[in-house]
Amino acid sequence: MSYFDQVAAAADFLKARLDALAPRIGIVLGSGLGAVAGGIPNPTLIPYAEIPHFPQSTVEGHSGRIVAGLLAGVPAIVMQGRVHFYEGYTPLEVTFPMRVLGALGIRAVLLTNAAGGIHESYRIGQLVALRDHINLMGFNPLLGPNEPRFGFQPGSGLRFFDMTEAYSRRLRALARAAATSEAFPLEEGVYLAVSGPSFETPAEIRAFRSLGATLVGMSTVPETIVARHMGIEVLGISCVANLAAGLGATPLSHEEVFAAGRQVEQRLARFFERLLPTVSALLGSDPEIKQP
Repeated sequence: MSYFDQVAAAADFLKARLDALAPRIGIVLGSGLGAVAGGIPNPTLIPYAEIPHFPQSTVEGHSGRIVAGLLAGVPAIVMQGRVHFYEGYTPLEVTFPMRVLGALGIRAVLLTNAAGGIHESYRIGQLVALRDHINLMGFNPLLGPNEPRFGFQPGSGLRFFDMTEAYSRRLRALARAAATSEAFPLEEGVYLAVSGPSFETPAEIRAFRSLGATLVGMSTVPETIVARHMGIEVLGISCVANLAAGLGATPLSHEEVFAAGRQVEQRLARFFERLLPTVSALLGSDPEIKQP
């Protein structure tokens, strides 16, 4: 079975389980941020283990299940946890869930992550919208033969495509407005992705800062690249989970990532509940597209 056929089988399985729900917005929740899914009343819960060909989360803090239903009245599908390259998965496996979301008809995806703060002004628990990224993971998930059938949106599925606006300008504008309504500032930053799983050295952080990075993490970028290949708009939101190596007084640990997530997850949940209706209205004003 080809990779495309595996994606199609997983999408068909989910369509059957989701019944009449036809979400056009997807959300991927990073480490310690799973509480956002709690805003969906009477959700459909589907463990990744039940979905054909779907990779399984092995990292603590990633529940590993689909949570689908109405979030703030908007049909949405939430991934409560993701898989990472450092877990031993291939780039195709890491981005398999994003391919499945595209096959379900997702038009926009909200990607969250817990990140190290490089910018001196950042504070633990701060939310930052991504305006761009730097890929130092050592791979691009689109290496290999191009599959144009993943071009579910007009002008997508191309071998070579533009990444000038990897993170949607209009979704960032809506995010800033939602943050203002929730009475917190939402700065924009540049996320630098590394493979992990070890945290970075102070010398690496100094180098990353010189490249223009304000955040560092081990996810999100492969998903963004694949989403843009499929024509899906991306909004990236980082939670500053720790101060990057050399900037804080204590050693880095995964435990502080969880603590930062617990500190911010309720704010993130309220923020998304305010944001989703405006994103849905924006997508509703766009021309109709073909369904996969």
